[in-house]
Amino acid sequence: MKKKIQTNFFCKSNYWSKRMLKIKEIVKKIIKIDDLDFKKNNFYIVNLVFIDDNKIKNINKLYRKKNKTTDVLTFVNYIKKNKNMNEAYCDIFFAAETIKKDAKLNLINYYDHITHLIIHCFLHVNGYDHKKKSDFLKMKKLEEKILMQLDIESPYFV
Repeated sequence: MKKKIQTNFFCKSNYWSKRMLKIKEIVKKIIKIDDLDFKKNNFYIVNLVFIDDNKIKNINKLYRKKNKTTDVLTFVNYIKKNKNMNEAYCDIFFAAETIKKDAKLNLINYYDHITHLIIHCFLHVNGYDHKKKSDFLKMKKLEEKILMQLDIESPYFV
């Protein structure tokens, strides 16, 4: 059975406009990787929303009670269709200035950094978390494995 993943892209900041074509190509490659653990009997609707720091700060404050910017926020809701099928509705918000600043600060190629963030978010969509150190290490190891498949060095070595 083929994975059922619908991706929608929303560009809500001029910063992202010229980067959207490349980002769509990156997402297409990432989704094909089995290690992301997209369940074959689930249907995913993934909205990737590209915004600026001000907008992500407002979302972070409203939904997470944190009055600060962040690089990315992932929200997932699951609806059980029947005993064999779930639907996952996913909204992932990316903040332009923070992502650019972090890539530069950590001396990481911008598109490699975005690729890592997308992988990280897709793992969240599939139930991975990093609240406990053991969960962080498990998630980090899987991120590195997926990045390696895309010929991207681990950002954790930096």
